[in-house]
Amino acid sequence: MISSSLIPCGQFKTTYAADTTMFLTPASRNWCIAGILLAAASPLVLSNYLLALLIQIGFYGIAALGLNILVGCTGQISLGHAAFFGFGAFASAWLNNTFGVPVLLAIPLAGVMTTLLGLLFGIPAGRLKGLYLAIATFASQFILEDFFARANWFTGGSSGAMANPISLFGYEVGGDKGFFYVVLVFVVVMYVLGTNLLRTRDGRAFVAVRDHYLSAEVMGINLTKYRILSFGISSFYAGVGGALYGHYLGYVSAEGFTILLSIQFLGMIIIGGMGSVMGTLMGTAFMVLLPEATEAAVSTVKHFTGDIPALTSALAYIKEATIGLAIVLFLIFEPDGLVHRWRLIKSYWKLYPFSY
Repeated sequence: MISSSLIPCGQFKTTYAADTTMFLTPASRNWCIAGILLAAASPLVLSNYLLALLIQIGFYGIAALGLNILVGCTGQISLGHAAFFGFGAFASAWLNNTFGVPVLLAIPLAGVMTTLLGLLFGIPAGRLKGLYLAIATFASQFILEDFFARANWFTGGSSGAMANPISLFGYEVGGDKGFFYVVLVFVVVMYVLGTNLLRTRDGRAFVAVRDHYLSAEVMGINLTKYRILSFGISSFYAGVGGALYGHYLGYVSAEGFTILLSIQFLGMIIIGGMGSVMGTLMGTAFMVLLPEATEAAVSTVKHFTGDIPALTSALAYIKEATIGLAIVLFLIFEPDGLVHRWRLIKSYWKLYPFSY
């Protein structure tokens, strides 16, 4: 099997700290910086429609990274991530509407509130695992959905809640171009924090709990502490992503945070690659763009065959079926996700013309 950690000639690691840097090589660091600069310049050339897709990739990607830390890095399972995502959206709107907290401050505070909620729901994770933990998190999804519908003081009940736009120094950040830069800053900060977390003592403890919990416990790792902590960190990411989602739409409604969204979050990390920070972003982009690609394919068919009413009326179902089919196909043929395929492609060009 081709190794995924081939280091170019001349790149020597002589200390433990050098071996645990964020970027394996200077080239990978430079490519990452170039990618951020390219993303920062994209509003100058992209239409508002494409910017809206990038913004979706941003706030969904932040929430998906939290789920990947929980599921991919710690080995826990959560079927209620969309509920925490929604709680963050409602919490940020509530802080801004009720207490007048500036939106830019309300977003991280919403993440903190969601963290406290996640720690509460994560307490069973200290004792449960596998199917039992999945059922417990599944229950949290419906408990929070019921809370959203009944807590008029917090969510506005069935009417929903207004989420004000972001303002900075008296200037309102309106439109897709302005909000894109806000999301880009949050994505960079949250992904750098996530990458560094996995390099710390706590991050390595998460991986140890995932790989073999008995061995981790023998090594002195407190399983209960790290299982609950992973739920808290996952909820923080979900809360921040949800808050950005709410302020981008300008309105938060409970109907947008159902179990289907939780399944989509799981699909993002499965398709991208479990336990991979970069894979999370790749999987999120895939899941956001797949319905658009499906709609484009249907439009192409209609272009050649003429309008087919049955096909047009079933477009929404076709999109959902395509997402489900993609998840199943990745589980069967590429269980390590897109990030594994990307590493194989890089290894191929490093070894070319030799195959091993």
